[in-house]
Amino acid sequence: MMAASPSAAGGFTSSGLSVRKSEEIADLIDLFSKTQYRAKEVSYRVEVIEKRCLELFARDYKYSVIQNPNGEVCGHYPRQIVFLEYECTEVDRDRFESTVQISKLQDLVNRSKLARCRGRFVCPVILYNGKHICRSSTLAGWGELYGRTGYNYIFSGGNDDTWTGSEEVPEDDNAVRNGDSQLFDKVRGHDIKLLRYLSVRYICDLMVENKKVKFGLNVTSSEKVDKAQRYADFTLLSVPYPGCEFFKDYKDRDYTAEGLVFNWNQDYVDAPLTIPARFTQNLDIDWTQYQSWDLVEQTQNYLKLLLHIINSDDDSGLLVHCISGWDRTPLFVSLLRLSLWADGAVHANLEPAEILYLTIAYDWFLFGHMLPDRLSKGEEIFFFCFNFLKHIVSEKFSAVKKQRRKNSHFKDGDFTVEDLFQLKLRDRGSVTSLSSEFSLITEEVCGASSLTSDTVDLLSSQPQASSWRKTTTSSPQMVVWNKQNPLDEHISHPLNEARSSSSSSSNQSDHGITRTGSSPLAVPGRSGRF
Repeated sequence: MMAASPSAAGGFTSSGLSVRKSEEIADLIDLFSKTQYRAKEVSYRVEVIEKRCLELFARDYKYSVIQNPNGEVCGHYPRQIVFLEYECTEVDRDRFESTVQISKLQDLVNRSKLARCRGRFVCPVILYNGKHICRSSTLAGWGELYGRTGYNYIFSGGNDDTWTGSEEVPEDDNAVRNGDSQLFDKVRGHDIKLLRYLSVRYICDLMVENKKVKFGLNVTSSEKVDKAQRYADFTLLSVPYPGCEFFKDYKDRDYTAEGLVFNWNQDYVDAPLTIPARFTQNLDIDWTQYQSWDLVEQTQNYLKLLLHIINSDDDSGLLVHCISGWDRTPLFVSLLRLSLWADGAVHANLEPAEILYLTIAYDWFLFGHMLPDRLSKGEEIFFFCFNFLKHIVSEKFSAVKKQRRKNSHFKDGDFTVEDLFQLKLRDRGSVTSLSSEFSLITEEVCGASSLTSDTVDLLSSQPQASSWRKTTTSSPQMVVWNKQNPLDEHISHPLNEARSSSSSSSNQSDHGITRTGSSPLAVPGRSGRF
């Protein structure tokens, strides 16, 4: 599938991946681009992917399995959900007793699934220093709770697929105030028990809304606006991040994230940035300027924040979620997994091709990211994830403050984060990056992406943020900072105050089209590091 031919030394391509592993990833993306995963509709190709993920997890961890046969717990979660218990090698795998009662965990999952939108319950996906990094959707609203405990839920045999293609039933706040909050107490109580069982203390909410509003009605909720303050014992962080619709603008700008700024003035955007002071003091980030950050800087700073949280002194875990938990959530889960892998902190025995396969298959495909739908709409958040890796190669994004990654696959000992992201495999004589390898493979897979090699030069140098000027665009989602005349250096970046009032208005508005920014095509050279 790859254009490069195997080298004489070891049968590897010039990019450092074996032909077999390259084809394995290409086959995965080919399937992913054509179908959304559903646990009740599993083909032989999907079974191969499921089995391969379990094999890759087993390289470094003792794990148990949360059973989700035919999607009975959640129709768009893996049939076998991996619960990582502890790191181990094959030699000492049986020397330790299990650290979890999997039957109790399974029971908590079954009881708590109604608490969250589309039944996407709190699910542990990464184990780092004994802490569970979890993912989920946001809290379900009144209408969804009652709808799914009623006729449709009973006669679907407990399968949540009836909700995957439809909008949530609006939440009726009056009904909640009139006594129906008892259902919230019960269901959200189970959700809280699951969070506590997983030792989760920190909840990072990526929604730009306090509640999701459609047609003037609330259709989902979130922990930060729970009226009964049920989540008051948790540390809640509101870190609003643009939804998948915004990535249509990213694609329309020739996949250029530099200078692309979300429009925070839209009526539906009412969730302010809220971060406890103890997580902001040591990061050297001016958080008051978050509304002026472009997509690159915003993603970098949020990733730094998440890494800082999981490196705090306590033993508490982290939950990351957006609305449905299948666009923004896998973006940050995948970036966390890859960044921690580069530090040697997780999946230490996986080769670059293997960690790339695992995060695509498990974090994106098996957790229900709707790639065919997103590709048809041009909302390419999936591609952005891997394109973005070039922006986090420095030690600033390292969870480990010393250079350490000793791996039996690499003969020269320690590797820096930059070495690993660029895959400078010294014993194989090849230099590339995870992001460029991902691009090469997707180009070989018909229909996996609309990209061409000309529109994605992932190794080109990038202009600095200070050299961009703000203009309006045809999309209400974005404000663009365009390339500025080098002589004009006094442009200022305006800061819009975060809006705190809830709104049900549409996010649509009209703007004129003016974009003069340079695309990657205008930067012919490659930086020296690559």
